[in-house]
Amino acid sequence: MHYQNSPHSSKRNLFALTTISLAMFLLVSIANAQTDPGVQAASRGTGTTIIDPANDPNGFTAFFNDGLVRFQAVEGVANDPGGNNGLGPRFNFNQCAGCHAQPAVGGTGAAVNPQFKVVGNCASGVSVTAPTIVGAGHPPTAQTQTVACNTTNAIPAFITPNGPTREARFPFFFNANGTADTNSPNGGVEDLFTVSARPDGAQNCGLRQPSFAAAAAANNLIFRIPTPVFGAGLIENLDDSTLLKNAAANNNNTLGIAGTFNHNGNDGTITRFGWKAQNKSLHIFAGEAYNVEMGISNLLFTQDRPLPGEEGGGGSGETGLPASCLNLTTTGYPEDTSNPNNTPNAAVLDDVSAFANFMRFLAPPPTGGVVLHGSPVSASTIAKGEALFISIGCATCHNPSPGKTQVSNTVPALSEAQVNAFSDIEIHHMGAGLADNVGQGGAGGDQFRTAPLWGVGQRIFLLHDGRTTSLLAAIDAHASNGSEANTVEQNFDNLSTTQKQEVLDFLRSL
Repeated sequence: MHYQNSPHSSKRNLFALTTISLAMFLLVSIANAQTDPGVQAASRGTGTTIIDPANDPNGFTAFFNDGLVRFQAVEGVANDPGGNNGLGPRFNFNQCAGCHAQPAVGGTGAAVNPQFKVVGNCASGVSVTAPTIVGAGHPPTAQTQTVACNTTNAIPAFITPNGPTREARFPFFFNANGTADTNSPNGGVEDLFTVSARPDGAQNCGLRQPSFAAAAAANNLIFRIPTPVFGAGLIENLDDSTLLKNAAANNNNTLGIAGTFNHNGNDGTITRFGWKAQNKSLHIFAGEAYNVEMGISNLLFTQDRPLPGEEGGGGSGETGLPASCLNLTTTGYPEDTSNPNNTPNAAVLDDVSAFANFMRFLAPPPTGGVVLHGSPVSASTIAKGEALFISIGCATCHNPSPGKTQVSNTVPALSEAQVNAFSDIEIHHMGAGLADNVGQGGAGGDQFRTAPLWGVGQRIFLLHDGRTTSLLAAIDAHASNGSEANTVEQNFDNLSTTQKQEVLDFLRSL
């Protein structure tokens, strides 16, 4: 039989040709389109200490290891068999490592959001405090025990199973009609959960969650994700004169970039930790997080923290936390203190000091190879991407290094070391598209610290609020009205498809 001249055979031939043409078009499109290589799965050794055990004259390796264990401890409210310090009355999670997990302890949010599993049944007498210790170098396991009771808590709509680990803020206080009062700045953290109704010491504390749905309806809700703390000790050990000299060199540009520094309100020195570089030291950074993110008072932040509105913000007239929510551990304040009777030496420290030591001695993330579409990217391609990254102006803010550290009084590894953070540690105006309308220290509503890019090859969620997982989308977000990065972002847009791919490949090698 001869089908080639039949109507049916013509349709089959046309379908076959169309299919082949479509396949060829897709192949050509893939070949001609730039693609974010995505999170690089291979272990690069991230999460180790910067300390050389053979050159540790002061014995700080033991303090790093002790801090690592405490960073992974799960906190309870009271009667905690693990000896922890007193979760709540409000909190975002019950473990440092739960939020700082990707790609290792000390990183940022993991692919599986542990906050989504926080709320469950708190039947009377059911323990909710047994610790789940995370293995060193591994992300935390899924939360299997109730942390917040479903009688007093619900999962906010912006917390999703595979979305970013988040904290929430209201940029402004509210008017009586529920709208945002743009003349009354807020910006403080609105903790997601309360310990109310937990059987381990909070059954009489009747706190309610913040009004997240109302804030979203009023367009008065913004987010932050955890900042990675790899290499934080190197950033802490940069002296101000090195940063200022580097800033002067950066400002000699024709790109419209004019960064500045955030400063400590007491001594005027440069601050450098947090999305807006609002914290001076790792001790302050750790103490604030312990108090704000977990509700644990400590030697730096000595009182339980009410929400901004409970402090009388915005003319609300509130009077702080109710008495039934104070001293839930029954041990007094601060809940986290030094332990002079404990041994060995590292055990004498309070948790905040232990956390600071863990971060201080955590090594920067190593660079590594890149796999794109299942094939390794050549070293020459990555080198071309780095050269383009510099030539189009990205490195004017994301400096390959702002300089070398000063001499360290703790470990030799922190002394006179190049800080390859791909950041200038300055704050920059990023425009309306990224603005969160929250001021911190000297940083205004659209100013952010240049995010260090070391480790970005293994980060999942990008930008300060985790709004994207795509490097391309993150680059595009740098351009908006008022952004210092507009010219540089346009330079990236003007690159050829091949050149853009080389830049993306380079970034995922970091």
